Amino acid sequence: MTPSRPLPFANKAQIMTTKKADDPRTGQHGRRLSGGIIERMLLALASGLILTGCASATLDEAGHLRSYADLRQDNGLLTKSLVSIDKPRVLAARTINIVPTAFASVPDASFTLEQRGLVANAVDRSLCEGLSERFTVVSLSEPADLTVHATITHASPTSKIAAGLSKGASVASVVLLPEVPVPVPRIPFGLGSLSVEAEASDLVGQQRAAMVWARGANALTDPGPIADNGDAYTLAGAFGGDFSSLLVTGASPFQGGLDLPSMQAIGTYFGKQPKYAACKAFGRNPGVIGTIGNVVGAPPNWSDGGASLSGGT
Repeated sequence: MTPSRPLPFANKAQIMTTKKADDPRTGQHGRRLSGGIIERMLLALASGLILTGCASATLDEAGHLRSYADLRQDNGLLTKSLVSIDKPRVLAARTINIVPTAFASVPDASFTLEQRGLVANAVDRSLCEGLSERFTVVSLSEPADLTVHATITHASPTSKIAAGLSKGASVASVVLLPEVPVPVPRIPFGLGSLSVEAEASDLVGQQRAAMVWARGANALTDPGPIADNGDAYTLAGAFGGDFSSLLVTGASPFQGGLDLPSMQAIGTYFGKQPKYAACKAFGRNPGVIGTIGNVVGAPPNWSDGGASLSGGT
């Protein structure tokens, strides 16, 4: 048998990741870990830490969609969802309008009317901003190729005590260790959650896309404003981003890589007017002020004025 030889295109790095090497401390043979294996190990560790500090969320078919027949499970790392889409019809659509989001017929008593309004409007604003990437967004008084309607079916409140303690710990870490920027996770109890059903229908009322969506706040990544509706408000924007991505791309928002924000999204964040007049009905994106509010734990109404009283004008 002819002795095997290294492939001519094998480089030193490739050989080192597969070759056994002597451990100078023990004299034993060991196998070096490649960069890809290390990355997968770190990703698995990070995923485990994220999931252990995540609130549970209700994923139920609550009866607010025309049909549930074609839904399939399509989960992300933090999000549970059921999704269906008629991709050719959705990608052929050019105009779209948005029915204002509402809570289900039995509202959650944990929130005031104003708090529910801010959460529902945050869904619509996020939808309008995301859909503007491809569609022309028009008002409900105008015909559109697709009409989007979302219903909040469940929302659990944020513990203001736990959120306040978490912000206090974060501030203390900055004061006591100013030269060591260590992120402080939230206390992993009292986290809020949000569940939403949404669909996009054509001019004759035929469902062309649908999503049942549920997500709990995460102790590592969600800011946790000190308010009953703090997490629900933050998650409302996440839902709007996911459903609008489904309609804009015709593909799952959970299976691709991380997308960088568009110039339009960046402009909106820094105070630019929405691309379409119809989006003005949902008020201005809190942007930088909202981010500052999240850092200090301010409630959503500190930076978000809600829906525009003048509508789309």
